[in-house]
Amino acid sequence: MASGCKIGLSILNSDLASLGADYLYLDAFCSQHHLWSPCGRKEAQDPFFDMHMMVSRPEQWVKPMAIAGANQYTFHLEATENPGALIKDIRENGMKVGLAIKPGTTVEYLAPWAHQIDMALVMTVEAGFGGQKFTEDMMPKVHWLRTRFPSLDIEVDGGVGPDTIHKCAESGFSCFMSFLTCVCV
Repeated sequence: MASGCKIGLSILNSDLASLGADYLYLDAFCSQHHLWSPCGRKEAQDPFFDMHMMVSRPEQWVKPMAIAGANQYTFHLEATENPGALIKDIRENGMKVGLAIKPGTTVEYLAPWAHQIDMALVMTVEAGFGGQKFTEDMMPKVHWLRTRFPSLDIEVDGGVGPDTIHKCAESGFSCFMSFLTCVCV
């Protein structure tokens, strides 16, 4: 494993109007924040922001996310025709690179880029909305990546919780996304 287990807080269903206050509380529990927009960046205490870009043309959002303060730019391999150029652009804009694959994409499709990225993200659900059930048949992808790229950070996103996290751990993940579904008080 690259650097031990990390917990990434995903804000898919949270109240975006109160993220600043929530970050002050949640930073004690999370090592990074998994975002779909740069909201809350100024209010946080120096978190690691991973911008998970579930968009059809991820190339057009690299510079705006860098300007907004993203530390890592994660894009879906299926969404670009030139992953190598996009990886280079992300690095040139001062961010780490995350590369996600959807459930229907074979893990071997990600392999040629594994030495050029900082993190591989295995989606265990179809991207786009919260509350989906964890798909255990994605765990062989995690195991395959771990055995071939032992120092690569590997994240799992989708339906991960107390009842499923052990399946991720057994496969060799290094970070999971936990969804914040309500505002902390």
